[in-house]
Amino acid sequence: MTVALLAHEKFPEDAKTAVSMLRYADDEIVAVLDRDRAGTRVSDHLSGVQDAPIVAGMDDVDDCDELLVGIAPIGGGFDDSWRPDVRAALERGCDVTAGLHYFLNDDEEFADLAAANDCELRDVREPSPDLTVSEGVADEVDAEVILTVGTDCSVGKMTATLELYEAAREQGADAAFIPTGQTGIMIAGWGNPIDRVVSDFTAGAVEEMILEKGNDHDYLFVEGQGSIVHPAYSAVTCGILHGAMPDELVLCHEAGREVIHGYEDTPLPALPEYVDLYESLAGPVHDADVVAGALNTRSLDTDEGARSAVDAYSRTLSVPASDPIRFGSDELLEALL
Repeated sequence: MTVALLAHEKFPEDAKTAVSMLRYADDEIVAVLDRDRAGTRVSDHLSGVQDAPIVAGMDDVDDCDELLVGIAPIGGGFDDSWRPDVRAALERGCDVTAGLHYFLNDDEEFADLAAANDCELRDVREPSPDLTVSEGVADEVDAEVILTVGTDCSVGKMTATLELYEAAREQGADAAFIPTGQTGIMIAGWGNPIDRVVSDFTAGAVEEMILEKGNDHDYLFVEGQGSIVHPAYSAVTCGILHGAMPDELVLCHEAGREVIHGYEDTPLPALPEYVDLYESLAGPVHDADVVAGALNTRSLDTDEGARSAVDAYSRTLSVPASDPIRFGSDELLEALL
């Protein structure tokens, strides 16, 4: 399938979904839509991902099967400046996929265009209607369950999870990826969007996925969400922690991050406090220890500076640490597997 990614005015720094699709998706990315960077290429801004031209809009895309909204703004709203590109895609018969809290299928114009042009609107953040409360049985599966947890939102939990999953498979481990957010679901083609699930059912939605995969694999790498200290997203973090009943935790952090994203007057706790918080919260349901750390060093220009930051992070947590993108996952997998 050929895909165009909508990332207007956000690529690459604030287009997590678009960047992740370029890095991990099996689909061919034929273009990135960003008015501010039109005329450049993905390779001008990022390395180690698929390359593609960056264009001003769908009118500049020669051919594609799908337009995917590659931006996930806080609150998950739809920016009306995207409407012309979504309209143009549907008029050409392209499917459109989005991971927003605003559902494309509920938009009368988009629904009518999709029906008229025999194409599909996919709202990956729409949860299954059959979810229930957790039964507290995820720990009964055969697989070792590994969960990424964070010091904040947007520190690289999904990236760390996918890097660990892919590296484990390359080493010959029988592993599965458990997606819990819209981007992970787009990449994997399945999953439950935990931040859209009714609160009573969040743990159950995660448990359902653990039970589905847990007896068919030796390791499950579960994508974490939010942070236990985040004023907006702590509930989904707790739901995943208790629903997955993980055996091991990987603490993810971004180098230089000092305040909570979106709440800049709220400082992050000291790093060792997170170890106590996550282990204490997990303990009454299922014991889980922080056994490794993943540090996002994207803000550091040199590998020397990044390596120094990783080493300091490892010493602070007293566990092995790495930046999986920059330095690989071998040290982490040695602790996890």
